[in-house]
Amino acid sequence: MSSTESAPRRLHLNAFIMANGHHEAAWRHPAVDPRAALTLQHYVDIARTAERGRLDSIFLADAVALHGNVKHNTHSAFEPLTLLSALAASTQHVGLIATASTTYNHPYTLARAFASLDHLSGGRAGWNIVTSAGQDEALNFGLPGRPDGRYARATEFVEVTTALWDSFDDAAVLADKRTGIYADTDLIRPVDHHGEHFDVRGPLNIRRPVQGYPLLVQAGSSEAGKEYAAQFAEAVFTAQQTLNDGRAFYADLKGRLASHGRRPAELLVLPGISPVIGRTEAEAHAKEAELTALISPAYGLAQLSAMLDTRLTEADLDGPLPDVGTATEGNQSRFTLVTDLARRESLTVRQLIERLAGGRGHRVFAGTPEQVADQIEEWFTGGAADGFNVMPPTLPGGLTDFVDLVVPELQRRGLFRTEYEGSTLRENYGLARPANRLHHNQKETAA
Repeated sequence: MSSTESAPRRLHLNAFIMANGHHEAAWRHPAVDPRAALTLQHYVDIARTAERGRLDSIFLADAVALHGNVKHNTHSAFEPLTLLSALAASTQHVGLIATASTTYNHPYTLARAFASLDHLSGGRAGWNIVTSAGQDEALNFGLPGRPDGRYARATEFVEVTTALWDSFDDAAVLADKRTGIYADTDLIRPVDHHGEHFDVRGPLNIRRPVQGYPLLVQAGSSEAGKEYAAQFAEAVFTAQQTLNDGRAFYADLKGRLASHGRRPAELLVLPGISPVIGRTEAEAHAKEAELTALISPAYGLAQLSAMLDTRLTEADLDGPLPDVGTATEGNQSRFTLVTDLARRESLTVRQLIERLAGGRGHRVFAGTPEQVADQIEEWFTGGAADGFNVMPPTLPGGLTDFVDLVVPELQRRGLFRTEYEGSTLRENYGLARPANRLHHNQKETAA
């Protein structure tokens, strides 16, 4: 048995960063300064905290519209690639993952941007390859509604983007001062892609990323989303409420990989968790109650309406969830999660809002560091997770609590690293650097 095969399985942790934290009332919390989220230093401090805790990565979500009810919540969202480029200079190890939509971008532009981030960070870039389903986003791009065929476009988008990263072979740059040859142009090839959605000649005007490809992440749990993940994703951020649901999703997704010529170890499943941490149970529950008391029902109803893609602003807060019809094309997985939660626990609309306020459908719980570690270990060893997408309820304090209180407990149990394994995001996630498909195929053809 090799040393790799005999090594214990290690947990992976990503910190999902929102401006003030994931709880919808975080900006109102006494320990949070909502104006700080407009400064670079706020994010530098958060990124350094994640790195101090040896977390694999930080992640910035994105949308190209002003979502939700800004009257009752803060929406200071920087463009993530810009922010992560700045954070690359302030950190050395932690991975830097950004959302960028395949619906409202172009493969050449994003291939260049992510290659740039990967080089500037020394191989720490990751791309959340989302499709955009929001009506508001469509209107910002001159479209009357959600475009059809989002996943077909997304599939072609990723294929073109990875081909562009491969268009510059790793050995292309010689920088030979003696001969005056900077690059071997036989190793720089156009991609000549002509598809349904894109025509791209190439090659890319920057050399192949340090990691070959930035880490590919996906966050949709619909049937189409799971197939898309099985084809391309190397890490999946997902939302499940129960251990059994987590096991079912894990087995389903891993079981789809073989049809794409992939092994289960090539994709990591990281469910979202938003833990409210106290040194005692009483302290944890008091913290949770403090946040709950700050919820604005008007904002909660708007959020719930968005999750279910139906207008609920006139709903009786103390009555059951009214009939909300069936899921639409843009919200299938979250619709099912929310309606199942409401039915399973017989929640009123107010109670449902309170349950969703901390994580928008992700698992939220309050407890001591040991209790949080217990739940993480149960899912990790019980076939439901390869790690977790940690969603601090408040920032920066919620992440500091996790790093200072929960991470040491996970390390004591032998579940989490005490030092980074490598210098790149792929190395820390235990994922291989992809071979250059374009030049490999061309060499085979020439042979």
